[in-house]
Amino acid sequence: MATLSLNVPNFGTTLASDSYGKLVQVCQSAEVAGFDRVLVTDHVVMGSDNSAYTWSAFPTEPDANWLEPLTVLAFVAGQTKTIRLGTGIVIAALRGGAVLAKTAATLDLLSGGRFDLGVGTGWQEREYEAVGLDFGKRGPLLDDALAVCRALWTSAPASVATPRLTFDDVYCAPRPAAGIPIWVSGSLSKAVVRRVATWGDGWIPIMGAGNDDLREGGDVIRKAMVDLGRDPSNLQIRGRLTICRAADGSIDLPATMLGAEQLVESGATDVLVALAAVDPDPDAAMDIFGELVSAFRTVTPS
Repeated sequence: MATLSLNVPNFGTTLASDSYGKLVQVCQSAEVAGFDRVLVTDHVVMGSDNSAYTWSAFPTEPDANWLEPLTVLAFVAGQTKTIRLGTGIVIAALRGGAVLAKTAATLDLLSGGRFDLGVGTGWQEREYEAVGLDFGKRGPLLDDALAVCRALWTSAPASVATPRLTFDDVYCAPRPAAGIPIWVSGSLSKAVVRRVATWGDGWIPIMGAGNDDLREGGDVIRKAMVDLGRDPSNLQIRGRLTICRAADGSIDLPATMLGAEQLVESGATDVLVALAAVDPDPDAAMDIFGELVSAFRTVTPS
């Protein structure tokens, strides 16, 4: 069955009221309505120049609040019961593999196994400068972080040997009993295909990817997984849902759900909708959650 995820802004002022209690309220409302997952995103620092962000207008000013995503999810975990909690994405290399492995495993344990780790390299050089890392090596640094996470989650003692990082005879507990799904973001480059095929449970296509991109990417990644001796049948793929509007500005549910059906037919196993796309007013958005989820369940396979 395809899942439905809600992208919740952990930045800016939209959900800032009551010390971001509104953010928790949105997540709780999503859980009650039947969303499968809430997702938050990552920036550690911001520079004044965001021209490298090429997908749309950047959503905040450089000095706007941007809450740390794993901390946010830990807070949300304590105030929800069933909804999955994910990053879409966290810039893994900025934290280092060992710290990320410990933090993720702790969050997964305290949430009852509800955490999904979405990772990527990010696009902003300033963030790598701020933690003393080479932005030009962001791909290999992400590879190292994922290799360390997998090793520390599955072995005791654990060891890792990459061209840049070597250790052995180390322990890191807790270790996730059922594993933590890793979702890897990026375009269909050779590096991203290899990264998903090696460590990933899911692929987050780059923003703007169409249905044909999802279909082609799924085929390419599954073949790479087979070549590495991994079972490709459980590969997860995220598609982004476009909210269609009627002439009066209300959501055109039939047209919107046709888009959801097409995403699933193209290989998406998870359909993502942004809170602001449902309605810029979070209270108005929450009022529509139930109707949106019900329509999604009607048109997607069970």
